[in-house]
Amino acid sequence: MSSPLRNLLSPEEALQKVLGEQESRKTLSFYWYFEIANPGEYRDRLFAVWDAIGVLGRIYVAGEGINAQISVPQKNWESFVGSLTDFGLEGIRLNIAVEHHLSFIKLKIKVKAQIVADNLPLGSYDMQSVGTHLRASEFNLMIEQGANVVDMRNHYESRIGAFQNAYCPPAVTFRDELPLVREKLAGKENEKVLLYCTGGIRCEKASAYLKAQGFKNVYQLEGGVIKYAHDVKKEEISSLFRGKNFVFDGRMSERVTADILSFCDICGKPGDDYHNCANLMCHRLMIACPECVSRFRGTCSTECCAITELPEDEYKKLRSGTKSRGLGQYQRSKGVG
Repeated sequence: MSSPLRNLLSPEEALQKVLGEQESRKTLSFYWYFEIANPGEYRDRLFAVWDAIGVLGRIYVAGEGINAQISVPQKNWESFVGSLTDFGLEGIRLNIAVEHHLSFIKLKIKVKAQIVADNLPLGSYDMQSVGTHLRASEFNLMIEQGANVVDMRNHYESRIGAFQNAYCPPAVTFRDELPLVREKLAGKENEKVLLYCTGGIRCEKASAYLKAQGFKNVYQLEGGVIKYAHDVKKEEISSLFRGKNFVFDGRMSERVTADILSFCDICGKPGDDYHNCANLMCHRLMIACPECVSRFRGTCSTECCAITELPEDEYKKLRSGTKSRGLGQYQRSKGVG
């Protein structure tokens, strides 16, 4: 009997399995816009090969391409890289994480309508006509020359880190950002526009959209903030990105500079550590300082703290039929970059 093409372990079992591993892992992300004729069949082949070599993470597959955030056992790195050719991914840029502590506990591969949902009519943009990619030093230079800088990430991401003088749309999804960015840039069609995001995937599509809207000088940060963080260290140049880079896995963020741009959502002290409320009926995404995490036992309020202290049978009964608020006011769209 063939093995199922999904992970059957419970979250608790999966976590214990990862914690028991002896070898180190490498966390990375990548994307590629290309035509996939049969996303379902592609997804199943991908799962069979990568599950066998211990790949964990979250991958979205669609007719327009692939978007992946994963961790790979260091001992199987060469096998993973060698397998890329089998899936039409040879030569793809792999964005290696800045930090590699616990990121994923399962391999999940889902077929989606789009790898980045945009809510736009077909033909609104051409993915063969995207913005010019810039290296870290080139991006810095254009910022210093006064180009328009736009953060194509969601609001909760830019709370803890952003490029100086960037426009950060007050939106919680990519599809909501596009009209806001278009409105903000109205009348600047002939000016230089610099886009950035976590790993590049959102900028790729946003740049194609802006070019279709008549913007003539559209640029994007190659490899996003992930690659930028590596490059400024390697090239020993100043980082114009301040704070942390939000990431879509168990690490929550990667430190880029020591700057702290935000505040604890509970007490208001400076802070930039994201947590999910420990009350699973809430699970709100919040910034919380160590003192408040300790005081409220990982929850966001006295009410949620009291709920988590209920006897287990009462808590389960209360939780039954209650849908988690997930990330509360942010309504995070998962698995972008």
